[in-house]
Amino acid sequence: MTDRRARILAIAIVAVTALAVAAIAVLRFTTTKEAHVEIDPFLFPVRGLDLSAHNGVPDFDSIAAAGYSFVYLKASEGNTHRDAAFMRNYLAAKRAGLKVGAYHFFRFDCDGPHQAHNFLSAVAATDLDLPWAIDIEEWGNPADTYTGLIVERLESMRAVVEPELGRCIIYTNKNGDARFVRGRCDAGDRAYAELWICSFTDPPLTRRPWTLWQHSHVGRVPGVRGNTDLNVFNGSADEWQQWLKAD
Repeated sequence: MTDRRARILAIAIVAVTALAVAAIAVLRFTTTKEAHVEIDPFLFPVRGLDLSAHNGVPDFDSIAAAGYSFVYLKASEGNTHRDAAFMRNYLAAKRAGLKVGAYHFFRFDCDGPHQAHNFLSAVAATDLDLPWAIDIEEWGNPADTYTGLIVERLESMRAVVEPELGRCIIYTNKNGDARFVRGRCDAGDRAYAELWICSFTDPPLTRRPWTLWQHSHVGRVPGVRGNTDLNVFNGSADEWQQWLKAD
């Protein structure tokens, strides 16, 4: 092989390699990681869902028959919004024997006590089995709201609801936990010891205790049309019963 041909071949090899590397990089950049983690049913035997009007009309008998133990239902959002399916879902889930909780989607741009009264009105006719939940996340909220103001509004909502409904669990992802919850509360505050973490890594957190784990946005469950969120309790069936009875 002549020197000229060797140089051309070397250039061609370098060019092909560069194109291959670029194609892999583009693929990795444009491919969205599936929002799902497979869990070990022996480690996490207590499973549940969270649902709202967006999930249509669930068949809660089918959900219970499939082995799910609990469901969190969206009750309200912000100062005035109520989930149209909340009471229907609540009654149907209760009839099916599921443990039922209610959550409020927290708005950064709304006053805390007003959000509290909206939530309390939404759940006034219910007897909830699970701690009431605040869903606090950056998705769906204004991006320019000062963190200190958000935390102030969050805590003022809790201050109104907790005397009425007792302990609270905070739903958020890792970013939300770092920004709004972890390190911003009294270490003895039980409400913040209860964390419902949305995470698609296993384990969901390494240095932070958690109670519930939302491990999928693309679950398929009998009785629910389309994809749904999947959750597990961090403990055994006996520990679940103890948690339900806790003050």
